[in-house]
Amino acid sequence: MSRLVLIRHGESEWNALGKWTGRTDVALTPNGVAQAQDMARRIADLIPDICHCSTLSRTHMTWQTIVDHAGWHHVPHVRHAALDERHYGELTGLNKWEVRDRVGEEMFHGIRRGWDHPVPGGETLKDVYARVVPYFCAAIEPEVCAGKTVLVCAHGNSIRALVKHIEDVHEHDIPSLEINFGEVRVYRFDNDGNVVEREIR
Repeated sequence: MSRLVLIRHGESEWNALGKWTGRTDVALTPNGVAQAQDMARRIADLIPDICHCSTLSRTHMTWQTIVDHAGWHHVPHVRHAALDERHYGELTGLNKWEVRDRVGEEMFHGIRRGWDHPVPGGETLKDVYARVVPYFCAAIEPEVCAGKTVLVCAHGNSIRALVKHIEDVHEHDIPSLEINFGEVRVYRFDNDGNVVEREIR
């Protein structure tokens, strides 16, 4: 039985400051490193055949911390921009809670969690879906269908896009789908490529 393991990176420096990070390449905080170490313990039994990461440092640092603590130095990894975080355009670097106070709770929630809420100069989740899912279908799904255990280390929004695809989440339900720091989602597939079990660790 094959498995797909989705993990969100640990807390980054801008996460800790409440800033919209997007594609800004910031490092993990010490707390983020500790979260990655904890993830290594939680997924120690899920030895992957390969890992796919975004191109951003916070996912690579998370993966390398897991590798060091789990002893998975033999596991190859691939970095691809399709898995990068959502581009927040003009909001990048701004404090989320200050923006919330300025635009109101409804618009703020639409920006953060909506499916197709526009951001000046940036991407919607729908845009993220349009680049993440083709990469999944071309590069990741064939490995899963071949019976491998595949780990994906990515970001809140790129993982939300993947979960929407894998679980067929309706657009109206997307705002309630949130992926926490250090969250691990494990999907098990049968020989026909159908999800038969989902586990959140």
